[in-house]
Amino acid sequence: MKLRQLVLATTVAAAGLASALVSTVATAQTKEQFFPVLVYRTGAYAPNGVPFANGYVDYLKLVNARGGINGVKLSFEECETGYATDRGVECYERLKGKNGGATVFQPLSTGITFALTEKAPGDKIPLITAGYGRSESADGGVFKWNFPLAGTYWVAGDVIIQDIGKKAGGVDKLKGKHIALVYHDSPFGKEAIPILQERAAMHGFKLSLLPVTHPGVEQKSTWLQIRRDRPDYVVNWGWGVMNSTLLKEAQATGYPRENIWGVWWAGAEPDVKDIGMGAKGYNAITMQHGTEKGSAIVKEVLEKLHAKNQGTGPKDEVGEVLYMRGLFSAMFAVEGVRQAQEKYGKGKVMTGEQARWGYENLNLTQPKLDALGFKGVLRPISTSCADHMGANWARIHTWDGTKWQFSSDWMQADEQIIKPMVKAAADKYAAEKKITRRTPADCQS
Repeated sequence: MKLRQLVLATTVAAAGLASALVSTVATAQTKEQFFPVLVYRTGAYAPNGVPFANGYVDYLKLVNARGGINGVKLSFEECETGYATDRGVECYERLKGKNGGATVFQPLSTGITFALTEKAPGDKIPLITAGYGRSESADGGVFKWNFPLAGTYWVAGDVIIQDIGKKAGGVDKLKGKHIALVYHDSPFGKEAIPILQERAAMHGFKLSLLPVTHPGVEQKSTWLQIRRDRPDYVVNWGWGVMNSTLLKEAQATGYPRENIWGVWWAGAEPDVKDIGMGAKGYNAITMQHGTEKGSAIVKEVLEKLHAKNQGTGPKDEVGEVLYMRGLFSAMFAVEGVRQAQEKYGKGKVMTGEQARWGYENLNLTQPKLDALGFKGVLRPISTSCADHMGANWARIHTWDGTKWQFSSDWMQADEQIIKPMVKAAADKYAAEKKITRRTPADCQS
């Protein structure tokens, strides 16, 4: 009898210990802020997707090396999308409830963004689409859960036309000119069309629309048309192999590369390094940054991660264009949580809903950015209930045959053009989806 009681007591104690261990593990897990990481390290867009993913993951690792967000450590999990919308949605569904719940998703695809825009409000998970996604989602009055931080495609298109105008001697000199838009035939590429059409109507230039089928390796017919029509300027709205293919076709056709401007997803090292001097003169817009190998944040990543064999990807890419974009995209995700902790409690794990408040109340001043290591890399970003973008500045850099060099000052997108476009498109979306604009009370919550 005593033996049975001893066994029973031992079993109960063991169960209690196991329960305590599970509770401890669960508590430890809930003390981590979970960041799902949607990537494409395989497929046609991998050469561009990999450095972005490496920069993104390195920043999350760096924050942990710094001690977390007010002591809260980060956890993350990658999910391969291959740049495919259906796979992106699958990743979202698989990761949204893991490790206590996803903090934020960054789809890194306009097509995936369109799909997740329908899901995020119900799941109460914010979306950061830094430099891509739906341009009208800058309107926080309709798109409560979307944050196209630091710039939209309409900002990019507007600034590109401004720079072309400057090179022509003024935007008034564009009257009668011909601009060809060579664009990826996807939601990403089509985002450029409304702003360029608006500018064409304003300045009186002809706009040709030349779609290129995924992934963009077949452009012979496109460049036959360009050879025939000889547009004064070409705008390249490409991604991945489409960009290098375009530049090779321009070289073969004899079209001057200095008359080509690329979107900020068409102006990185993978787009030009294999062409070298053949791409000399090619211009591309940069989203707040360029190659920043001498910046404080790069030095810190090299010192705290790569010097200890804890970095992600090759050391040589640290500081390159797409690596930096991944790095600061992760920084946006982290700083929104830090901002949310100011309201909901420092040292606490934030829910997706609480993090959303943080992204809507970001105030990344220059001193804050400098302290984070981004001096000379980023300009200030400040969001609000009405403005989920937070900044609309960009620069142009030009490939000199061996490296990217800045070739313009900072330029600001024309809000008198873009704001009415954003509101009209957001209102249309709200009407289609039967969404009521947010009230002042909702903006405070």
